[in-house]
Amino acid sequence: MKELTSAQVIIRIITIIATVELLIMLVLVSTKPDLDLYLIAALDVISLTLLSSPLIYFWVIRPFVIARDNAVKTISQMAFNDPLTQLPNRRLIFQLLEKLIATCVRHKTVGALLLLDLDGFKPVNDTYGHDAGDAVLKKVAKRLQANIRAEDIAGRLGGDEFVVLFTQIADNEQSAHQKAVDIALKLQNEINKSFDFKGNILQVNSSIGICLLGSEKIDVESAIKKADTAMYRAKQAGKGRIALLEELSTDNNPAQPVVTPTAVNY
Repeated sequence: MKELTSAQVIIRIITIIATVELLIMLVLVSTKPDLDLYLIAALDVISLTLLSSPLIYFWVIRPFVIARDNAVKTISQMAFNDPLTQLPNRRLIFQLLEKLIATCVRHKTVGALLLLDLDGFKPVNDTYGHDAGDAVLKKVAKRLQANIRAEDIAGRLGGDEFVVLFTQIADNEQSAHQKAVDIALKLQNEINKSFDFKGNILQVNSSIGICLLGSEKIDVESAIKKADTAMYRAKQAGKGRIALLEELSTDNNPAQPVVTPTAVNY
């Protein structure tokens, strides 16, 4: 709904009051009530208030409030959502990741940060144009959302980089590793499926870096950097791979990226 201008608001209010007052005066003139002048004036005021208030609400106030709420919603979406995929953008993802880290530390649970970079995206852009590239990004976004739980978050950091935040993937550190890899493999298989775009078959793969989040406190930038390091190692291993950088490590057992499915150790 289009927002009313100040001039439109004033004109509508004046129109309502003038029209209602005219109708009231016509009724009073036609009926000629035998009442005191002050009573007639009071009756006029009461009638004007009762009749014009609903009209002002539905024709002026309600449209104004709806338009304002829509504008606020649009501004909020622009600030926190990626305009192409409608996923949370970098700004919102960083805020949600900070909350996820705090939740894992507080409740001693294990979460995961997955960083995905599309393999073969540039050739799609170069061969079929930016419209095809945009279609790929939208398709990947939908597939990510369709294959995660309601409590998990998929977002786009920018370009062909996506991120997925998992609130709790396991109750203990021992099972978290394999669970994270299983989740990443599922997402990778979905992303890898080809689809038709204007008669052209488009297909991309993905390299995925994983950073597990546990009871150890870590800042957002460090978590993103760890996931990015793991993703870079996955690309080094031949692309289309998954590398996990465990945040759940000790001084005696330092974190090392492990790449699957070929199980190359670093």
